[in-house]
Amino acid sequence: MNTVVGIFQSNTSAENAVQQLRNIGIGYDRLSLLRPGTSEDQIESTVPTSDTESPGMGSALGGTVGGALGAAGGATLGFAVASLLLPGVGPILVAGALGAALLGAGGALAGIQAGDAIENALGIGLPRDELFLYEDALRQGRSVLIVSISEDELVDKVHEVLTQAGAESVDAARENWWLGIRDAEQLEYERSGGSFKQDEISYRRGFEAALNSRMRGRKFEDALKELREEHQGTSAERPFRAGYERGQNYLNSLRNTKSQSARG
Repeated sequence: MNTVVGIFQSNTSAENAVQQLRNIGIGYDRLSLLRPGTSEDQIESTVPTSDTESPGMGSALGGTVGGALGAAGGATLGFAVASLLLPGVGPILVAGALGAALLGAGGALAGIQAGDAIENALGIGLPRDELFLYEDALRQGRSVLIVSISEDELVDKVHEVLTQAGAESVDAARENWWLGIRDAEQLEYERSGGSFKQDEISYRRGFEAALNSRMRGRKFEDALKELREEHQGTSAERPFRAGYERGQNYLNSLRNTKSQSARG
């Protein structure tokens, strides 16, 4: 199974891409659309929520789950839609394959159950180390379209459709995300006497490693065995560890900021 992801500046552009993908034979059961959703107050007023969270991309995406919103209209007609509270991001709408998985499991779920449902729907092997890019896009009010396809010959065509519809690739999103925080990270690193120009590659690898859904909230020492397996040659370097610890702080600051704005 192949997975292609496009990040869109607007939901309208994402829905246009959905229509174009349908025109080349991609079924709704292969499409998932994530976009900023209803307010947290609206979700919390209708369905009890839980802060349950466990390792795995599904649970990280699931976080806290609000109520099922029924069927979507317009370009996404036929999509099943569920509302989620994504920690550090806020309310989002999940339509298509993921929405159907949530609704099929009962609509309003505790976080861990939602995580299981999403894990099953994402049996397409979506990389865990891309999750933070989707979160960043949603945080900025953008939409994320996930396409899973079994036919190798359609991969290039799907890429073409997404590009023509105005999608930003995951690789481009990763570079733009780093450029957005790079100056602040350079300043912080050089305060400790390090050479960011020399150590940036190792530092960035550590930073991004901390954002992997399996590493979130874990101290460097506790995650060291897995880090050594996944990042051979860099995990033992001081810049890598410094980046990892800053990555954990980055996640915490996002969640704290979102929590404070919700209370305010």
